[in-house]
Amino acid sequence: MGGLFDLTGKVAIITGASRGIGQAIAQGFAEAGAKVVLSSRKQDGLDPVATGIKAQGGEATAIAAHNGDKAALQALARAALDTYGRIDILVNNAATNPHFGTLLEAEDSMWQKTIEVNLMGNVWLTQAVVPSMRANGGGKIINVASVNGLRPGRMQGIYSITKAGVISLTQTLAMELGGDNIQVNAIAPGLVKTKFARAIWENEDILNEMLRRTPAGRIGEPDDIAGIALFLAAPASGFATGQVFVVDGGVTVPMI
Repeated sequence: MGGLFDLTGKVAIITGASRGIGQAIAQGFAEAGAKVVLSSRKQDGLDPVATGIKAQGGEATAIAAHNGDKAALQALARAALDTYGRIDILVNNAATNPHFGTLLEAEDSMWQKTIEVNLMGNVWLTQAVVPSMRANGGGKIINVASVNGLRPGRMQGIYSITKAGVISLTQTLAMELGGDNIQVNAIAPGLVKTKFARAIWENEDILNEMLRRTPAGRIGEPDDIAGIALFLAAPASGFATGQVFVVDGGVTVPMI
């Protein structure tokens, strides 16, 4: 007997799941009944997360895969199918942001690495899981973008461009996969207190400026993103596709 937010019997792959937003999403999905396949670059970062989910009565498998490596992502999808026999939900959450500086001074290698991990990795893993979703009569794909994909972050231009690409990818996939009953949506978080964003929230001047511009008066926590991810993975969002769900405490609200 299913409910609007019940994931019982569903299998979900979550990338970047060793910490932060990915870990919170994986834990939330497991609590809702999903079997979760956790992925990130390093196995030793994933194993404690999987152990924690199992300790709470959930089902989890940890498989290391670099999000910029097509062969590794294809192997991840095959391993998920070998383990659970199906893939119903994909959360493309893994990302990198190696360049802090202006666009025009960035080395080509910075562009290439960021595009491969943040954009192409999402394409490659989506290509690998869609056949299973089609065979099962539908699925859910959730791409974690950023408010920086809606308007550029200062000194984070390459990252912002890739996240704008993630939003466009989301809309295009929603158009192309809608007839297969596969919903594709994006989440655009604001500043969230994760290791990934530590350079921003640990800088008191930057943090205070962010708080001044945020109606909620605080930065986000990983669990703030897990709730919208559960909605987008669950039957509740069956008619929502191609959308960007901004979760930022109001920072993108136009204010005078």
